[in-house]
Amino acid sequence: MTSKRKRIALGGVVAAVTAGALVVVQNSFAATIPGARTRAGAEATGATGSPATGRAGSSATGRAGTSGSGRAGVSSGGSAGTRAAGCSDVKIIVTRASTEAPGTGIIGSLARAVTRDSKQSVTTEATDYPALLNPYPPSVAAGTRALTKQLTDTTAACPATKIVLMGYSQGAHVIGDVLAGTGRVAGFTRADAIHAGIADRVVAVVLMGDPRFVPGKPFNAGTSRTRGLFPRGADAALDAFADRTQSFCDTGDNFCAGGRNVAVHLGYTRKYNRVAGAFVLDRIGG
Repeated sequence: MTSKRKRIALGGVVAAVTAGALVVVQNSFAATIPGARTRAGAEATGATGSPATGRAGSSATGRAGTSGSGRAGVSSGGSAGTRAAGCSDVKIIVTRASTEAPGTGIIGSLARAVTRDSKQSVTTEATDYPALLNPYPPSVAAGTRALTKQLTDTTAACPATKIVLMGYSQGAHVIGDVLAGTGRVAGFTRADAIHAGIADRVVAVVLMGDPRFVPGKPFNAGTSRTRGLFPRGADAALDAFADRTQSFCDTGDNFCAGGRNVAVHLGYTRKYNRVAGAFVLDRIGG
């Protein structure tokens, strides 16, 4: 089979794997998260639209922000000196799940909890990317580029700021690819890991429902002992980030555990926010 035919065949496989869950996931997010997209019909047939245009603000975050950039900010406590310089003690970058409206999405609740409970100044910024489930690989590639730029810009402007990454579902996939590279995984645009000097500024990583979940890792949390849809190989392992990462995946999750239960995939913030929040607060120093 030629390389072109392999890519076409893989595209069909990815579409087949995701299409069955597409409408269910979109409708589930729409029912549980204010502002979630409900374009199930259009996206299920492969319509990509233009995610950079025609966006409304994210009601899921409850913040005004700037919808054009997909960014929102909030600060709490901390040093006046860092804020005067335009930099917070801690910056949380949130990469939302597939089909969610621009903003921080469902995992934004974790960012808000950390902001509330921290004694430091904390800002939150959402990754501006398509978050499409179909087509999935180009959306991941766009997210990888967007998050890489966010990290590069943040470390250049605020070198003393501690960075926390939070990602749900596709957002977790994107974060892992930025930190460890894509590796050799069929159908996805290959990308190298971000520069080590930038990665070193990341003090905590929380992944929920990661489609690239690999069982047996010391940073895993939850009940799953099975692989995700696109498990990481040795050439894209997150082992170097083990001490600063928690990856939540439960048995039955149709994306991170190869199961058939969408409800499991949607339940991580309700089930694990307290644990994840305590982990992040410990990593940032309270």
